[in-house]
Amino acid sequence: MVTVIMPDPRRWWALSALVASMLVLGFDLTILNVALPALAGQLGAGTGELQWIVDSYVVVFAALMLPAGMLGDRFGRRRMLVAGLAVFLAGSVCGAFAGAPGPVIAARSVMGLGAALVIPLSLSVLPSMFGEEERGKAVAAVSAAMAAGLPLGPLVGGLLLDHYWWGSVFLVNVPMAAFGILACLLLLPESRDPSAPRIDAPSCACSALGLGALVLGIIEAPERGWLSIPVLGAFAAAAVLLTILVRRQRREARPMLDLRLLARRAFLWNTLAATLGTFVFSGLLFLLPVYFQEIGGSDAFGTGLRLLPMMAGLLVSARASTALVARLGPRPVVTAGLLVLSCAALLGSRTGPGSGYGFSALWLTVAGLGFGLAMVPAMDAALGGIPAEQAGSGSGLLMTLRQVGGAIGIALLGSLAAGVYRDRLDTAGLTVPAAGAARESVSGAHAVAGRLGLPDLARSADAAYVEGMGRVLGICALAALLTAVLTALLLPGRRPHPAPGAPDVVPWEAHDRQ
Repeated sequence: MVTVIMPDPRRWWALSALVASMLVLGFDLTILNVALPALAGQLGAGTGELQWIVDSYVVVFAALMLPAGMLGDRFGRRRMLVAGLAVFLAGSVCGAFAGAPGPVIAARSVMGLGAALVIPLSLSVLPSMFGEEERGKAVAAVSAAMAAGLPLGPLVGGLLLDHYWWGSVFLVNVPMAAFGILACLLLLPESRDPSAPRIDAPSCACSALGLGALVLGIIEAPERGWLSIPVLGAFAAAAVLLTILVRRQRREARPMLDLRLLARRAFLWNTLAATLGTFVFSGLLFLLPVYFQEIGGSDAFGTGLRLLPMMAGLLVSARASTALVARLGPRPVVTAGLLVLSCAALLGSRTGPGSGYGFSALWLTVAGLGFGLAMVPAMDAALGGIPAEQAGSGSGLLMTLRQVGGAIGIALLGSLAAGVYRDRLDTAGLTVPAAGAARESVSGAHAVAGRLGLPDLARSADAAYVEGMGRVLGICALAALLTAVLTALLLPGRRPHPAPGAPDVVPWEAHDRQ
């Protein structure tokens, strides 16, 4: 028998707690980038250490999201969500007062552990608070909050670094995480799956280590080479560990990695659409700050401002998508969003070294509209087709695939852009050390050009980088178009409903007694 949620105004206050939590996590994916020069100067961090300060968060984050969903199912989603926020807060405090690169890397890893608990559980509690007619709005709010943190990260980081020391980019997390903890304790109902199976420690280890090795290989490949021994070793370890995980999970009645969810057409194709959106979004946020700062002459704060049109487009379309899905169903809305995203990427690929910001603002706004139209309904429809008892594992699988898609987007698209840049850069007449520094990055080429008085080298670097970015955007346009065709053909036309016999959300007061 299906029970209906009892409307309670507290659910919207509880949603505000989740929104605050996701916003601070979105901040942390990008805010640290503007502090790297300060970390290098004040802590003596080398290039490799700076890379791991950023990447350690992503590796731990992606590796632990699947076990996190099951922990919430078994021990209580509110309890584990609060625990994740507390871990994230503790890591932020430790990072702010670290005195060497090693402790900063360790603190970022701890923050990644907290984020791995927060993100899938923030989504998995939504079906227990909102009925079908409201869930789309809730998913849109949570998704938009994290997306809002991405471009706001450099903006907030730039403001903090203009007035305080580098540790302030960690401390800004503390009040928001503390507010999230308090709000979750006071406002969020507890929910769990009473029939959740025991935690399978070997499967959790295989999941964490296998996904960690996969993301590690993806991150290291652009620097070390795709056929280098460390990268091949990481991919081989990932293949072995994930194969063991899949075989082990197939024998479980209630698996952590429930591959049966991929047999659900709605979950599979909506997850694919959301993962593609994350792939493109992550690649753009990796490339655009360099374009605005090195070629456009913007600072960190100005870069955050220049990314706001994309955020504005996303917020507008995320809000409109709920009404459109209610009228048309998810398939035409997701497909239209992917087509809009494809057009935006194709338009952006026409960017040249002399293109003004007005042109960038135009295609970024269109890209934001496409992201919101595609990703929010796709995530809502994917979660909407999952039985209530699989909410934790299903949302964990969805977010894991999105995060891995983001890591692949940064690695593949960044590697492609870097390869085009090196091939197109004219270093004729430079010494070997100067040519090597110029090929390393566009900022390195500008530094060499300024030191040696070579304006032609700076112009060549700008043109080479923009050409690489244009190639990346062309590939993004093609990928979005292909995914749009697949969703138009294969995505179910109506909003999915939970499997028969699966309990729907129960009255609000009942959660507090569980």
